[in-house]
Amino acid sequence: MRTASITRNTLETRITVTLGLDGAGRAELATGVPFLDHMLDQVARHGMVDLEVTAQGDLHIDAHHTVEDIGITLGQAVAKAVGDRKGIRRFGHAYVPLDEALSRVVIDFSGRPGLEFHVPFTRARVGEFDVDLVREFFQGFVNHALVTLHVDNLRGANAHHQAETVFKAFGRALRMAAEPDPRAASAVPSTKGTL
Repeated sequence: MRTASITRNTLETRITVTLGLDGAGRAELATGVPFLDHMLDQVARHGMVDLEVTAQGDLHIDAHHTVEDIGITLGQAVAKAVGDRKGIRRFGHAYVPLDEALSRVVIDFSGRPGLEFHVPFTRARVGEFDVDLVREFFQGFVNHALVTLHVDNLRGANAHHQAETVFKAFGRALRMAAEPDPRAASAVPSTKGTL
């Protein structure tokens, strides 16, 4: 199994992420941010990755540092688990609906960080969660996973549904892109010969 465990300690947060890319969709989550736990559970279940996340952060200020640093640490774990990127499909995409909401996520294990994030949330908060932090999570992720990620919410009236379709689609796209390609064997999926 392709696995990784990463610990990130700063003056603001202490985070450990353990990841199994070829998992069964199990999640053990204790981030201190309940809505983020709910979203990460979607990634694990729909991405078929085993995911453990523990975090202690400066939540007395707000959730920004914690959410961003979890994105960073998850990105580092994915990069380590996928290794040299030989024999993977490289590209992944998914459309996911939830009632009135529909989102599309496309990922490329390009070796280059890039984020296009187009999610017009219909309100600023879901419960206590600031929806601006969804972008911060994915920016941290792409910077450290070294992937190109396009996130588009195509429609939606309920901000919870919008976010949930994004995270579910992200899990599905990640699963597709990181999946071993039996026809590629140990080839790097690039005309450059490296990613």
